[in-house]
Amino acid sequence: MAHDAAEKVDFLKAFSDPEAVVRYTDGPRRFLPGLDGLHRMTGILLAEAAPADARVLVLGAGGGLELKALAQAQPGWSFVGVDPAGAMLRLAEQTLGEDVGRAQLVEGYIDDAPEGPFDAAVCLLTLHFLDATERERTVREIHRRLKPGAPFVAAHSSFPQDPAERSLWLDRYAAFAIASGVDPAQAMGARAAVAESLGLYDPEEDEAILRRGGFSQVQMFFAAFTWRGWVARA
Repeated sequence: MAHDAAEKVDFLKAFSDPEAVVRYTDGPRRFLPGLDGLHRMTGILLAEAAPADARVLVLGAGGGLELKALAQAQPGWSFVGVDPAGAMLRLAEQTLGEDVGRAQLVEGYIDDAPEGPFDAAVCLLTLHFLDATERERTVREIHRRLKPGAPFVAAHSSFPQDPAERSLWLDRYAAFAIASGVDPAQAMGARAAVAESLGLYDPEEDEAILRRGGFSQVQMFFAAFTWRGWVARA
């Protein structure tokens, strides 16, 4: 990935703190409405085109939540999970439990992923860490590793970026977290972090990035406050 060393440190900081890693398996559900449903839908969408013995690339696999959901839904699939945070990959091993033998876990970025070709790919809650240029490059590298026609599911933070609308949606993001049991100060801190540090784009631009990265048949299938998800074909 074309990040300099300082950027990599900032990117990984939140995923290297031991206490944060321990809390991770519960955290995303408190900030993303319908996370479990998103995982189930991801499996269904991939299965529309992926074979029963599919080899699936999962970028941003740290924590292992989507790996576990997909492994349970499709007992014949195997996985390559890629993530730059070693601590999160160790958590993924624990999360996978008896299914850990079906997953090869790689510490690194998309450039560290095997060449494939893969039967399907997933990138959940990850691309919003990248600016538009690096996001498009990453998408293109995912596409390059897929068989023709293979399905790809991406979901990340994506919502209207007009200033007035942007603020309202960020407020809703924090309100959902508070309603889900997150301490209000922590929720507002997360709101500030999202507003200041993530690469945020309108859903239309995110869809365009997928198309510029080589994908076709791009369809939005998931929308929940500040989150969007798409399915596409290589």
